Amino acid sequence: AQALRLGYINGTAFTHDPVEDFAAELAALCPGDLDLVYPLGSGSEAVEAALKLARQYWVESGQPQKRKVLSLVPGYHGNTLLALSASARPHYATYFRDWLVDVVRVPAPYAYRCPCRGRPPLCPACSGEAVEQAILREDPATVAAFIGEPVGGSSTGASVPAPEYWPRVRGACDRHGVLLVADEVLTGAGRTGTWSALEPYGVVPDLMTLGKGIAAGSVPLSALVAPRRIVDVLAHGSGGLLHAQTFSHHPVLCAAGLATLRYLREHRLVEHCARMGSVLHRRLAALRELPLVGDVRGRGLLAGIEFVADPVSREPLPRAAGMAEAFTAAALEAGLVVWPNVGHANGGNGDLVMLAPPYIVTEAQIEEIVTAFTEALKVAAERIGAVR
Repeated sequence: AQALRLGYINGTAFTHDPVEDFAAELAALCPGDLDLVYPLGSGSEAVEAALKLARQYWVESGQPQKRKVLSLVPGYHGNTLLALSASARPHYATYFRDWLVDVVRVPAPYAYRCPCRGRPPLCPACSGEAVEQAILREDPATVAAFIGEPVGGSSTGASVPAPEYWPRVRGACDRHGVLLVADEVLTGAGRTGTWSALEPYGVVPDLMTLGKGIAAGSVPLSALVAPRRIVDVLAHGSGGLLHAQTFSHHPVLCAAGLATLRYLREHRLVEHCARMGSVLHRRLAALRELPLVGDVRGRGLLAGIEFVADPVSREPLPRAAGMAEAFTAAALEAGLVVWPNVGHANGGNGDLVMLAPPYIVTEAQIEEIVTAFTEALKVAAERIGAVR
Protein backbone atom coordinates (compact mmCIF):
# COMPACT_ATOMS: atom_id res chain seq x y z
CA ALA A 1 0.00 0.00 0.00
CA GLN A 2 2.81 2.43 0.85
CA ALA A 3 4.43 1.84 -2.55
CA LEU A 4 1.25 3.08 -4.21
CA ARG A 5 0.94 6.16 -1.98
CA LEU A 6 4.59 7.24 -2.09
CA GLY A 7 7.13 4.84 -3.53
CA TYR A 8 10.20 7.05 -3.19
CA ILE A 9 11.27 10.50 -2.12
CA ASN A 10 14.71 11.90 -1.35
CA GLY A 11 15.34 11.32 2.34
CA THR A 12 17.78 14.17 2.84
CA ALA A 13 15.51 16.82 1.32
CA PHE A 14 12.06 15.70 2.49
CA THR A 15 10.38 13.99 5.40
CA HIS A 16 7.26 11.84 5.33
CA ASP A 17 4.88 10.05 7.67
CA PRO A 18 6.38 6.53 7.38
CA VAL A 19 9.87 7.65 8.41
CA GLU A 20 8.61 9.81 11.26
CA ASP A 21 6.29 7.08 12.56
CA PHE A 22 8.99 4.42 12.23
CA ALA A 23 11.54 6.60 14.02
CA ALA A 24 9.14 7.35 16.86
CA GLU A 25 8.25 3.67 17.30
CA LEU A 26 11.89 2.58 17.23
CA ALA A 27 13.09 5.32 19.58
CA ALA A 28 10.40 4.37 22.10
CA LEU A 29 11.87 0.87 22.23
CA CYS A 30 15.50 1.94 22.62
CA PRO A 31 17.08 2.50 26.04
CA GLY A 32 18.01 5.74 27.76
CA ASP A 33 18.41 8.84 25.63
CA LEU A 34 18.69 7.02 22.30
CA ASP A 35 15.84 8.87 20.63
CA LEU A 36 17.02 10.01 17.17
CA VAL A 37 16.91 7.53 14.28
CA TYR A 38 18.71 7.45 10.93
CA PRO A 39 17.21 4.67 8.72
CA LEU A 40 19.51 2.92 6.24
CA GLY A 41 19.54 -0.23 4.16
CA SER A 42 22.00 -2.68 5.75
CA GLY A 43 23.92 -3.38 8.92
CA SER A 44 27.19 -2.43 7.24
CA GLU A 45 25.75 0.96 6.29
CA ALA A 46 24.54 1.55 9.84
CA VAL A 47 27.97 0.74 11.30
CA GLU A 48 29.65 2.94 8.69
CA ALA A 49 27.34 5.82 9.62
CA ALA A 50 27.85 5.25 13.36
CA LEU A 51 31.63 5.44 13.13
CA LYS A 52 31.45 8.48 10.86
CA LEU A 53 29.09 10.15 13.33
CA ALA A 54 31.51 9.41 16.18
CA ARG A 55 34.37 10.98 14.26
CA GLN A 56 32.37 14.01 13.13
CA TYR A 57 31.09 14.55 16.66
CA TRP A 58 34.59 14.80 18.10
CA VAL A 59 35.84 17.08 15.31
CA GLU A 60 32.88 19.43 15.79
CA SER A 61 33.38 19.26 19.56
CA GLY A 62 36.83 20.76 19.09
CA GLN A 63 38.74 17.50 19.64
CA PRO A 64 39.89 16.48 16.15
CA GLN A 65 42.71 14.40 17.63
CA LYS A 66 40.12 11.80 18.75
CA ARG A 67 40.19 9.60 15.67
CA LYS A 68 41.06 6.06 16.81
CA VAL A 69 38.49 3.27 16.91
CA LEU A 70 38.76 0.20 19.14
CA SER A 71 37.04 -3.08 18.26
CA LEU A 72 37.02 -6.68 19.42
CA VAL A 73 38.92 -9.61 17.96
CA PRO A 74 37.40 -11.94 16.90
CA GLY A 75 34.63 -9.66 15.70
CA TYR A 76 32.58 -8.61 12.71
CA HIS A 77 30.76 -5.40 11.83
CA GLY A 78 30.17 -5.43 8.08
CA ASN A 79 31.70 -5.38 4.63
CA THR A 80 31.84 -1.70 3.69
CA LEU A 81 35.37 -0.38 4.09
CA LEU A 82 35.10 1.32 7.49
CA ALA A 83 32.95 -1.49 8.91
CA LEU A 84 35.39 -4.03 7.48
CA SER A 85 38.26 -2.12 9.06
CA ALA A 86 36.54 -2.56 12.43
CA SER A 87 36.02 -6.27 11.75
CA ALA A 88 38.60 -8.88 12.70
CA ARG A 89 37.97 -11.18 9.76
CA PRO A 90 41.34 -11.44 7.95
CA HIS A 91 40.00 -13.58 5.09
CA TYR A 92 37.35 -10.95 4.31
CA ALA A 93 40.01 -8.26 4.06
CA THR A 94 42.56 -10.19 1.99
CA TYR A 95 42.23 -8.13 -1.19
CA PHE A 96 41.45 -4.80 0.44
CA ARG A 97 44.05 -4.32 3.17
CA ASP A 98 45.62 -1.29 1.50
CA TRP A 99 42.24 0.47 1.55
CA LEU A 100 41.39 -0.18 5.20
CA VAL A 101 42.03 2.17 8.10
CA ASP A 102 43.91 1.10 11.21
CA VAL A 103 41.67 -0.01 14.07
CA VAL A 104 42.95 -0.95 17.52
CA ARG A 105 42.17 -4.58 18.35
CA VAL A 106 41.04 -5.63 21.81
CA PRO A 107 40.65 -9.32 22.75
CA ALA A 108 36.98 -10.30 22.82
CA PRO A 109 35.29 -11.75 25.91
CA TYR A 110 35.35 -15.20 24.33
CA ALA A 111 35.25 -17.29 27.49
CA TYR A 112 35.59 -20.69 25.83
CA ARG A 113 38.92 -19.66 24.31
CA CYS A 114 40.21 -17.38 27.09
CA PRO A 115 42.79 -18.50 29.67
CA CYS A 116 40.28 -18.02 32.49
CA ARG A 117 37.60 -20.01 30.63
CA GLY A 118 35.05 -17.54 31.92
CA ARG A 119 35.60 -18.40 35.58
CA PRO A 120 36.72 -15.98 38.33
CA PRO A 121 39.15 -14.43 38.58
CA LEU A 122 38.35 -13.29 35.06
CA CYS A 123 41.14 -12.47 32.64
CA PRO A 124 41.33 -8.88 31.26
CA ALA A 125 39.51 -9.91 28.08
CA CYS A 126 36.54 -11.41 29.93
CA SER A 127 36.31 -8.78 32.66
CA GLY A 128 36.43 -5.77 30.33
CA GLU A 129 39.74 -4.58 31.75
CA ALA A 130 41.36 -5.12 28.34
CA VAL A 131 39.25 -2.33 26.86
CA GLU A 132 40.44 0.21 29.41
CA GLN A 133 44.01 -1.02 29.04
CA ALA A 134 43.80 -0.42 25.29
CA ILE A 135 42.34 3.07 25.75
CA LEU A 136 45.16 4.00 28.12
CA ARG A 137 47.80 2.45 25.90
CA GLU A 138 46.59 4.42 22.87
CA ASP A 139 46.14 7.67 24.88
CA PRO A 140 42.50 8.52 25.69
CA ALA A 141 42.87 11.92 24.03
CA THR A 142 43.16 10.13 20.67
CA VAL A 143 40.39 7.51 21.04
CA ALA A 144 37.02 8.33 19.48
CA ALA A 145 34.98 5.16 19.93
CA PHE A 146 34.83 1.55 21.00
CA ILE A 147 32.51 -0.75 19.03
CA GLY A 148 31.36 -4.24 19.95
CA GLU A 149 28.48 -6.69 19.73
CA PRO A 150 26.86 -7.04 23.19
CA VAL A 151 26.56 -10.79 22.63
CA GLY A 152 29.01 -12.28 20.18
CA GLY A 153 27.88 -12.93 16.64
CA SER A 154 29.28 -15.61 14.38
CA SER A 155 32.87 -14.56 15.15
CA THR A 156 32.64 -16.00 18.66
CA GLY A 157 29.59 -18.20 18.23
CA ALA A 158 27.13 -16.34 20.47
CA SER A 159 29.61 -16.01 23.33
CA VAL A 160 27.87 -14.19 26.20
CA PRO A 161 30.08 -11.79 28.21
CA ALA A 162 30.16 -11.98 32.01
CA PRO A 163 27.68 -9.78 33.94
CA GLU A 164 30.42 -7.29 34.86
CA TYR A 165 31.83 -6.93 31.33
CA TRP A 166 29.66 -4.23 29.77
CA PRO A 167 29.28 -2.12 32.96
CA ARG A 168 33.06 -2.08 33.22
CA VAL A 169 33.43 -1.11 29.55
CA ARG A 170 30.80 1.60 29.97
CA GLY A 171 32.70 2.95 32.96
CA ALA A 172 35.99 2.98 31.06
CA CYS A 173 34.42 4.84 28.14
CA ASP A 174 32.89 7.40 30.52
CA ARG A 175 36.15 7.96 32.38
CA HIS A 176 38.17 8.53 29.24
CA GLY A 177 35.69 10.30 26.97
CA VAL A 178 35.20 7.46 24.49
CA LEU A 179 31.90 6.84 22.68
CA LEU A 180 30.48 3.35 23.21
CA VAL A 181 28.95 1.98 20.01
CA ALA A 182 26.73 -1.09 20.43
CA ASP A 183 26.45 -3.08 17.21
CA GLU A 184 23.04 -4.69 17.70
CA VAL A 185 22.41 -5.46 14.03
CA LEU A 186 22.26 -9.16 14.88
CA THR A 187 21.49 -9.18 18.60
CA GLY A 188 18.94 -6.36 18.84
CA ALA A 189 15.18 -6.19 18.26
CA GLY A 190 14.46 -9.13 20.56
CA ARG A 191 16.75 -11.83 19.16
CA THR A 192 18.39 -12.47 22.56
CA GLY A 193 15.15 -12.32 24.56
CA THR A 194 15.28 -8.61 25.38
CA TRP A 195 14.85 -5.67 23.03
CA SER A 196 18.53 -4.80 23.37
CA ALA A 197 21.19 -7.39 24.16
CA LEU A 198 22.74 -4.78 26.47
CA GLU A 199 19.54 -4.51 28.51
CA PRO A 200 20.42 -7.29 31.01
CA TYR A 201 23.68 -5.46 31.74
CA GLY A 202 21.91 -2.21 32.61
CA VAL A 203 24.08 -0.34 30.11
CA VAL A 204 23.05 2.35 27.62
CA PRO A 205 25.47 2.93 24.72
CA ASP A 206 26.19 6.28 23.10
CA LEU A 207 25.30 4.95 19.65
CA MET A 208 23.41 1.84 18.58
CA THR A 209 23.09 0.11 15.23
CA LEU A 210 20.12 -2.11 14.45
CA GLY A 211 19.10 -4.26 11.48
CA LYS A 212 17.84 -7.71 10.57
CA GLY A 213 15.05 -8.06 13.16
CA ILE A 214 13.63 -4.54 12.77
CA ALA A 215 12.08 -5.57 9.45
CA ALA A 216 11.95 -9.35 9.97
CA GLY A 217 13.89 -9.89 6.75
CA SER A 218 11.04 -8.53 4.63
CA VAL A 219 13.01 -5.56 3.28
CA PRO A 220 16.61 -4.27 3.54
CA LEU A 221 16.38 -1.97 6.56
CA SER A 222 18.79 -0.91 9.28
CA ALA A 223 19.11 2.06 11.59
CA LEU A 224 21.59 4.15 13.50
CA VAL A 225 20.13 5.40 16.79
CA ALA A 226 21.76 8.31 18.62
CA PRO A 227 21.05 10.71 21.49
CA ARG A 228 20.22 14.37 20.97
CA ARG A 229 23.30 15.39 22.99
CA ILE A 230 25.50 14.05 20.18
CA VAL A 231 23.38 15.07 17.21
CA ASP A 232 22.91 18.61 18.53
CA VAL A 233 26.65 19.22 18.30
CA LEU A 234 26.41 18.61 14.56
CA ALA A 235 23.13 20.50 14.21
CA HIS A 236 24.68 23.60 15.79
CA GLY A 237 27.87 23.20 13.79
CA SER A 238 28.06 21.86 10.25
CA GLY A 239 24.30 21.30 10.15
CA GLY A 240 24.13 17.52 10.12
CA LEU A 241 25.80 14.15 9.60
CA LEU A 242 27.89 14.10 6.44
CA HIS A 243 26.48 10.80 5.29
CA ALA A 244 23.78 10.14 2.69
CA GLN A 245 22.41 7.12 0.82
CA THR A 246 19.98 7.19 -2.09
CA PHE A 247 17.62 4.78 -0.37
CA SER A 248 18.00 5.92 3.24
CA HIS A 249 14.74 7.01 4.88
CA HIS A 250 12.89 5.10 2.13
CA PRO A 251 9.11 5.33 2.69
CA VAL A 252 8.37 1.72 1.72
CA LEU A 253 11.17 0.34 3.88
CA CYS A 254 10.15 2.51 6.82
CA ALA A 255 6.52 1.39 6.45
CA ALA A 256 7.67 -2.24 6.57
CA GLY A 257 9.82 -1.49 9.61
CA LEU A 258 6.95 0.24 11.38
CA ALA A 259 4.63 -2.70 10.72
CA THR A 260 7.28 -5.10 12.04
CA LEU A 261 7.90 -3.16 15.24
CA ARG A 262 4.18 -2.91 15.94
CA TYR A 263 3.73 -6.63 15.30
CA LEU A 264 6.60 -7.46 17.65
CA ARG A 265 5.05 -5.31 20.36
CA GLU A 266 1.40 -6.31 19.89
CA HIS A 267 2.18 -10.04 19.75
CA ARG A 268 4.78 -9.85 22.53
CA LEU A 269 7.34 -11.65 20.39
CA VAL A 270 10.32 -10.39 22.37
CA GLU A 271 8.87 -12.10 25.44
CA HIS A 272 8.23 -15.17 23.27
CA CYS A 273 11.90 -15.14 22.23
CA ALA A 274 12.87 -15.21 25.89
CA ARG A 275 10.54 -18.12 26.67
CA MET A 276 11.47 -20.17 23.63
CA GLY A 277 15.12 -19.28 24.16
CA SER A 278 14.99 -21.01 27.53
CA VAL A 279 13.53 -24.09 25.86
CA LEU A 280 16.10 -23.97 23.06
CA HIS A 281 19.11 -23.76 25.37
CA ARG A 282 17.73 -26.42 27.70
CA ARG A 283 17.39 -28.82 24.77
CA LEU A 284 20.70 -27.85 23.19
CA ALA A 285 22.55 -28.50 26.45
CA ALA A 286 22.27 -32.23 25.76
CA LEU A 287 24.42 -31.76 22.66
CA ARG A 288 27.47 -31.32 24.91
CA GLU A 289 27.51 -35.09 25.38
CA LEU A 290 27.90 -35.73 21.65
CA PRO A 291 31.27 -36.37 19.99
CA LEU A 292 33.04 -33.28 18.57
CA VAL A 293 30.84 -30.81 20.49
CA GLY A 294 33.00 -28.57 22.64
CA ASP A 295 30.56 -25.92 23.78
CA VAL A 296 26.96 -24.81 23.44
CA ARG A 297 26.20 -21.20 24.34
CA GLY A 298 24.08 -18.16 23.62
CA ARG A 299 21.05 -16.28 24.83
CA GLY A 300 17.45 -16.16 23.70
CA LEU A 301 16.95 -17.40 20.16
CA LEU A 302 20.63 -17.12 19.33
CA ALA A 303 22.90 -20.10 19.92
CA GLY A 304 26.40 -21.15 18.97
CA ILE A 305 27.79 -24.68 18.91
CA GLU A 306 31.56 -25.05 18.70
CA PHE A 307 33.12 -28.23 17.35
CA VAL A 308 36.47 -29.46 18.69
CA ALA A 309 38.80 -32.42 18.31
CA ASP A 310 39.03 -32.86 22.09
CA PRO A 311 36.35 -31.45 24.45
CA VAL A 312 38.70 -31.67 27.46
CA SER A 313 41.65 -29.75 26.03
CA ARG A 314 39.38 -27.73 23.69
CA GLU A 315 41.80 -28.45 20.86
CA PRO A 316 40.17 -27.29 17.62
CA LEU A 317 39.71 -29.55 14.65
CA PRO A 318 42.24 -28.98 11.87
CA ARG A 319 40.86 -26.57 9.33
CA ALA A 320 41.68 -29.06 6.59
CA ALA A 321 38.99 -31.39 7.96
CA GLY A 322 36.29 -28.93 6.91
CA MET A 323 33.96 -29.73 9.80
CA ALA A 324 31.90 -26.55 9.58
CA GLU A 325 31.34 -27.06 5.87
CA ALA A 326 30.55 -30.76 6.28
CA PHE A 327 28.09 -30.06 9.06
CA THR A 328 26.40 -27.21 7.19
CA ALA A 329 25.82 -29.46 4.18
CA ALA A 330 24.55 -32.34 6.33
CA ALA A 331 22.25 -30.02 8.26
CA LEU A 332 20.75 -28.68 5.05
CA GLU A 333 20.09 -32.24 3.91
CA ALA A 334 18.30 -32.79 7.23
CA GLY A 335 16.19 -29.67 6.71
CA LEU A 336 18.12 -27.40 9.06
CA VAL A 337 19.77 -24.12 8.07
CA VAL A 338 22.78 -23.09 10.16
CA TRP A 339 25.26 -20.24 9.96
CA PRO A 340 28.89 -21.49 9.93
CA ASN A 341 32.11 -19.74 10.85
CA VAL A 342 35.70 -20.90 10.77
CA GLY A 343 39.13 -19.83 11.96
CA HIS A 344 38.02 -18.27 15.24
CA ALA A 345 39.96 -20.57 17.59
CA ASN A 346 43.46 -19.44 16.73
CA GLY A 347 43.18 -17.44 13.52
CA GLY A 348 43.41 -20.57 11.40
CA ASN A 349 41.59 -23.51 12.93
CA GLY A 350 38.15 -23.50 14.50
CA ASP A 351 34.67 -24.63 13.49
CA LEU A 352 31.33 -23.44 14.82
CA VAL A 353 27.77 -23.01 13.66
CA MET A 354 25.03 -20.64 14.76
CA LEU A 355 21.33 -21.29 15.23
CA ALA A 356 18.84 -18.42 15.04
CA PRO A 357 15.27 -19.77 14.85
CA PRO A 358 12.45 -17.43 13.82
CA TYR A 359 10.78 -15.41 16.56
CA ILE A 360 7.56 -17.43 16.16
CA VAL A 361 9.24 -20.80 16.70
CA THR A 362 7.32 -23.36 18.78
CA GLU A 363 8.51 -25.97 21.26
CA ALA A 364 7.71 -28.70 18.75
CA GLN A 365 9.85 -26.99 16.14
CA ILE A 366 12.71 -26.66 18.61
CA GLU A 367 12.54 -30.44 19.07
CA GLU A 368 12.80 -30.79 15.29
CA ILE A 369 15.83 -28.49 15.26
CA VAL A 370 17.66 -30.51 17.92
CA THR A 371 16.80 -33.81 16.22
CA ALA A 372 18.02 -32.55 12.85
CA PHE A 373 21.18 -31.19 14.47
CA THR A 374 21.96 -34.54 16.07
CA GLU A 375 21.42 -36.40 12.80
CA ALA A 376 23.56 -33.93 10.87
CA LEU A 377 26.39 -34.22 13.39
CA LYS A 378 26.56 -37.99 12.90
CA VAL A 379 26.67 -37.59 9.12
CA ALA A 380 29.29 -34.83 9.25
CA ALA A 381 31.51 -36.82 11.62
CA GLU A 382 31.43 -39.76 9.23
CA ARG A 383 32.25 -37.56 6.26
CA ILE A 384 35.35 -36.06 7.86
CA GLY A 385 36.44 -39.42 9.26
CA ALA A 386 36.00 -38.44 12.90
CA VAL A 387 33.66 -41.24 13.99
CA ARG A 388 34.41 -42.46 17.51
